[in-house]
Amino acid sequence: MQLMDLKQQGIDIQENIPLSRFTFTKTGGPAQYLAFPKNLKELELLVNTVKSNDIPLTVIGNASNLIIRDGGITGLVLILTKMNEITANKENATVTADAGARIIDTSEAACEAGLSGLEFAAGIPGSVGGAVFMNAGAYGGETEFVIKSVCVLTREGEFKTYTHDEMEFGYRHSLVQETGDIVVSATFGLEVGDKWAIKAKMEYFNGLRRAKQPLEYPSCGSVFKRPAGHFVGPMIIKAGLQGKRIGGAEDSMKHAGFIVNVGGATATDYLDLIHLIQKTIKKDFDVDLQTEVRIIGKEKD
Repeated sequence: MQLMDLKQQGIDIQENIPLSRFTFTKTGGPAQYLAFPKNLKELELLVNTVKSNDIPLTVIGNASNLIIRDGGITGLVLILTKMNEITANKENATVTADAGARIIDTSEAACEAGLSGLEFAAGIPGSVGGAVFMNAGAYGGETEFVIKSVCVLTREGEFKTYTHDEMEFGYRHSLVQETGDIVVSATFGLEVGDKWAIKAKMEYFNGLRRAKQPLEYPSCGSVFKRPAGHFVGPMIIKAGLQGKRIGGAEDSMKHAGFIVNVGGATATDYLDLIHLIQKTIKKDFDVDLQTEVRIIGKEKD
């Protein structure tokens, strides 16, 4: 079976679609094929079809902590946002969410059930799958602290469940970055708490986010990992790069650790500014800045 034949089975699959429509930076080249599976059956069929036809497969989650190069992505790109069911179980103090569910919505569901532990994720714009993949974190919380188990679909088409320990979490790292497994759902182990205290903590974190982060512009969030013993923002400021602009990409005047699209930016603009910052910080501070943002795709011809 060919990939586009799956349209006849009701799967939402398209050709040559600009990924800038979906990325939080509003940049990125086209996907050769783009699909939005609605359930595990459709996802499994897509994975098995690309496997049998030797077609590359890329999963981009909610595309919030991502830069896709201007040449786009060859093969099939999966966006799982239609797989977004969330179930809270107060009796077991767990929340199970599909990979395509927003982690913000998952933290809200936990709050409504009076379950504490996901407050840190109240303003993180990514998906549950992306949060697991990147071990997303904020305000002292990290995904690994609350993960109980993760269900995945391997590139060979096999469903597996990993325990917390098997996920090998680290700073912005998880096992699935190495295996290529596709996260399909995650179960969070939480604690019973007071709903209003949980909500107040979430609102406090969101207030901090609004005050400190340039949410008024498209961006990919915090661009760089924090190097041991240093803070990225102050180094960028001391290097004189805050406000530096290449094309439509600008190092944010509100938060130097963010690069924002102030209008018409390309992925190349973003990457050129990232490389300039890395080169300058290495020269001025002898610190190697590593990107936290995921960078994928091919250069434009």
